[in-house]
Amino acid sequence: MDERTLGDQGLTVSALGLGCMGMSDFYGTPEESQAIKTLQRALDRGLTFFDTADIYGPFTNEKLVGRVLDLHRHEVTIATKFGIVRDEDGTTHGINGRPSYVEKACNASLQRLGVDTIDLYYLHRVDPEVPIEETVGAMGRLVEAGKVRFLGLSEAAPDTLRRANAEHPITALQTEYSLWSRFPEEGILPACRDLGIGFVPYSPLGRGFLTGRFQSPEDLPENDWRRHNPRFQGENFQKNLDLVAEVKRLAAEKNVTPAQLALAWVLHQGDEIVPIPGTTDPDHLDENIDALDVSLSEAELDHIDEIAPKGAAAGDRYPDMSSVNR
Repeated sequence: MDERTLGDQGLTVSALGLGCMGMSDFYGTPEESQAIKTLQRALDRGLTFFDTADIYGPFTNEKLVGRVLDLHRHEVTIATKFGIVRDEDGTTHGINGRPSYVEKACNASLQRLGVDTIDLYYLHRVDPEVPIEETVGAMGRLVEAGKVRFLGLSEAAPDTLRRANAEHPITALQTEYSLWSRFPEEGILPACRDLGIGFVPYSPLGRGFLTGRFQSPEDLPENDWRRHNPRFQGENFQKNLDLVAEVKRLAAEKNVTPAQLALAWVLHQGDEIVPIPGTTDPDHLDENIDALDVSLSEAELDHIDEIAPKGAAAGDRYPDMSSVNR
């Protein structure tokens, strides 16, 4: 498995990670047995970078990830997040970045994961009511206490990222990025490069849409969160299918799958980029990993820019927190 380095503090991970959210939440009713098989396949294939969060489940995904990875603890990097407040029944209560909450959230995640140290700890969303220096300062104290190795932010604006990094070195920024969400190229990616911060794209397959597996909103389970996403609704769905049709055509010319082409494109955007596509299917995981072997020429990259330029997707991705400064 190829490796990539996130940030300037020495965190090296597999060139592709695994997003674990869908194993417990949001995308229909998960099957834990399938999730376990997928996690085990990831280990067998050499993945070392696993992404979870306290609110996934809620609270059950960390337990699942910690339990399955326990015997491989010293071989893997576990990333988790805090800051979005959610009840056991799934009710969300906004964002909490107050210093008093930081250690409390960390201790709870440590217990659920069954670990002594979290490798990469993200602020899940920036709290608009709390200066970022205060939140990151409290996170930095977790590093000093040995509870966390590296710090990250998720969906933070460039200016917020700079201020956070001045308070304590930030290793990674996690933000949605794919052929239909290219907004990070305008300010976020340049800021990461200026500051020596790694970039972790989530939903690099457009929440599954870029795989070509969905032809109608009815293909999604009744309780799938994506049914309420603007890009999966009405006229937007059909317009986005037209984009996927072009991706599928180019993928067929290269004898790869649409998912592999879309992932390969993300991987080609920089060596400091480590995508974390999620899946609950071991075969889809294999498909994603094999995208690491897909090479794209400059001419092919230019062609992809033509068929999927910035702003090509129809509909909002969801409420955008990447521009919140505090």
